[in-house]
Amino acid sequence: MASPATKKALIGVAAAAMVAAGAALYLGSGATPAPASTFVLLDGSSKTTADLKGKVTLVNFWATSCTTCVAEMPEIVATYDKYRSRGFDTLAVAMSYDPPSYVVNYAQTRKLPFKVAIDNTGAVARAWGDVKLTPTTYIVNKRGEIVKRYIGEPDFAELHRLIEQLLAEA
Repeated sequence: MASPATKKALIGVAAAAMVAAGAALYLGSGATPAPASTFVLLDGSSKTTADLKGKVTLVNFWATSCTTCVAEMPEIVATYDKYRSRGFDTLAVAMSYDPPSYVVNYAQTRKLPFKVAIDNTGAVARAWGDVKLTPTTYIVNKRGEIVKRYIGEPDFAELHRLIEQLLAEA
């Protein structure tokens, strides 16, 4: 018969295996392809969903009139700065109701270091699950699959752990 210490160790190993299997299931098969979209950037160029492949990308739907969006933006900038050299990218998508001049002014005065798009028609927000609430943030893996959606401000410590995991994937 196994000692109590051995039983505890076996239970711990079994629990760890279940957590790992759950994480693999969640990060693997739970991912859905990011919807085909064309993002019109502030400089007039465009980027498509296909362009996201090969990098871990944070796609943030936001508005200059959204106080939570404005409050979280320094953390999004810090996250981008922390991981960009490791293959991480960020794309901020301004909602269709946000006046383009406000978006341009915000991006310039805050010196946003990542690409900013304006969703003039609302087509991108509709394609990405009919986004209405801001901020809504998606994490897209290197294969172009959405692995996580946050409505409201993310828990940035948890977000950073997820980014680390996804960057470590082949």
